Amino acid sequence: MSTRSEPAQERLSAVMRERRQLLNVAYRLLGSLSDAEDVVQETYARWYALSPQQQEAVESPGAWLTKVATRICLDLLGSARARRERYVGAWLPEPVPDPAEWTTGRSAADPADRVTLDESISMAFLVVLESMTPAERVAFVLHDVFRYSFTEVAEIVGRTPGACRQLASSARRRIRASQAPTAPTARRARIVRDFKQAWEAKDIDTLISLLDPDVTTIADSGGLVAARLHPIEGAEQVARAFADVADRAPGLAILERTVNGQPGLVAQQDGVTVVVVAFDIADDRITHIWAVRNPEKLRPWSTN
Repeated sequence: MSTRSEPAQERLSAVMRERRQLLNVAYRLLGSLSDAEDVVQETYARWYALSPQQQEAVESPGAWLTKVATRICLDLLGSARARRERYVGAWLPEPVPDPAEWTTGRSAADPADRVTLDESISMAFLVVLESMTPAERVAFVLHDVFRYSFTEVAEIVGRTPGACRQLASSARRRIRASQAPTAPTARRARIVRDFKQAWEAKDIDTLISLLDPDVTTIADSGGLVAARLHPIEGAEQVARAFADVADRAPGLAILERTVNGQPGLVAQQDGVTVVVVAFDIADDRITHIWAVRNPEKLRPWSTN
């Protein structure tokens, strides 16, 4: 026999199933896992603040939750520029590991607390998203990544479908202008492995051979650890910088890991992750290196 509570239980289950989707949307919009988690928590808080009658009146809880989460993200993106200006050094998106390597102690076994890895989460992709206006970023991510129609996007961001189409088109041009042809994953992994071995050996000549002449390295420490505050440019300068790190950190363990869905490296000192390194590769040469050293951004990489 059915009970009157069954529809409410089904609705609750449907609402909770949206958690991972909300986390994925928020992370791509904000580039910060911790901020994305806060957005999801606030979104659910607003849902549970509704009366039972108000919840029942919501035709699609999933759409309601996405709309609320996206609008919270828009507010955060609007204030992000000022916060980034106060940030010490370069700001990079918060890296996330492969699900099999996800070790955050709070909820290590819960798939709903993990970000789905695909091309829209690579460090190169997220860095380009950072250059967009908040409206461009939202329109592009919702439509091109999550396949919401422009009518749905317009309802979420409070603009016309035509305006959202133009925003997404502008964002798409930025993406195309910044992207080089993507090498197969196996080839990228081989190049990263060669870089790892040369880094460990402090082999500057081999490092240079793996780097594009105009390679750029950007480090994000947030001012919390000693790090270069400005980009390093040029193959020889980058190679010597990595060799210098190996010289100054004896016993540094360099591990091959998946970083935002792409082959990358993780360096650990005494079992503690101290840097996560992401790469962009074109024509079998490393063109960009992003090194995240801010401890606050390395929580999912902790082995504790």
